[in-house]
Amino acid sequence: MQFSTIEDAIGNTPLVALQRIDIDVCRARGNTILAKLEGNNPAGSVKDRPALSMIQRAQERGDIQPGDTLIEPTSGNTGIALAMAAAIKGYRMILIMPEDLSIERAQTMKAFGAELILTPKSGGMEAARDLADAMAAQGKGVILNQFANQDNPRIHYETTGPELWQQTGGTITHFVSAMGTTGTITGVSRFLKEKNPRVQIIGAQPSPGSRIPGIRKWPEEYLPKIYDPSAVDELVSVTQDDAEDMARRMAREEGIFGGISAAGALWVALQINARVNGATIVFVVCDRGDRYLSTGVFPA
Repeated sequence: MQFSTIEDAIGNTPLVALQRIDIDVCRARGNTILAKLEGNNPAGSVKDRPALSMIQRAQERGDIQPGDTLIEPTSGNTGIALAMAAAIKGYRMILIMPEDLSIERAQTMKAFGAELILTPKSGGMEAARDLADAMAAQGKGVILNQFANQDNPRIHYETTGPELWQQTGGTITHFVSAMGTTGTITGVSRFLKEKNPRVQIIGAQPSPGSRIPGIRKWPEEYLPKIYDPSAVDELVSVTQDDAEDMARRMAREEGIFGGISAAGALWVALQINARVNGATIVFVVCDRGDRYLSTGVFPA
C-alpha cells in the first residue's frame, strides 16, 4: 500500500464564502467574497507551495543535494515553510530575518531545525537580503532566492490558480492578494488571465509608514525580479490600522483566524465589493493568526 507523505498535504486548500462581513453589500450588488485558506497548509501558510517547489526543482536540476546548506532572507512565512521543506528533504537551513518579527515565527523555524540570524529592525528586509547575499558570496551556502526564483510563481501557476478556477467553476472575476515576494499574485494571474483575460488582479500594498508583515512596497532596487507588473491590474494601499482591525473582525465575525496580510487583502476586497456588481471576489488568507499573538494585534 502506498501512503501519503507530509508533502502531499500541501495545496488543495479550502475556498470558503464570507457570511457576515459586508454581507448586505454583497447581497445588494450580487457579489460573493471568497477566502482561500492557505493557513491549512502543513507549515501554516501559502509559502509552503513555493518552498517545497524551490527545493525540489533545484535538487532535480542538480543545483543542490541533500546535506547542503541553504540560506534565505525571510520575513517569516517563507522561512517557516523552507525550514519544513529542508527538514523533509535533508538540508541544513539558515534563515535571516529582521529582529522585530514575531517570536512565534522564530520559534516555529527553530522547531523545524533551522538556524536563525537576526538583522537590525532599522534595516528591514533589505538588510536581511544584503546579509544573505554576502554569506552566499563567502561560500557559506546556497540562496534559493524567493525574490528571483521562477519556481516561486511557477508553483502558483501550476496549483493555486487551477484550484481557484476549479473551485469557483470558472466564475472568479477578481483576485486579491497581498504583495510580498509577489510570487502568488504573479503566478495566479498568469493562469487566470489565460483562462479569462477579463479577470481583474488586484494587489494589496502598505500605505506610507505602515508596517504590515507579509505586505511590502519595495524600493526600486529591491523589487523582486519575479514580479511582472503587467500581471497586476490595480494596486490598492491599505493602512496598518485598517489591516489590524480587519484581522480582529475576520476572527470575531467570520471565525477565520488569519494573519495581518490576509486581513489587508480582505480590506482591499471590500473596497472592490463596494464598486462592482455580480462579482466573485477571491482573496488569499496567507497564514494563520496564531503566528501574531505576541504582537498585541489580538486581545490577550
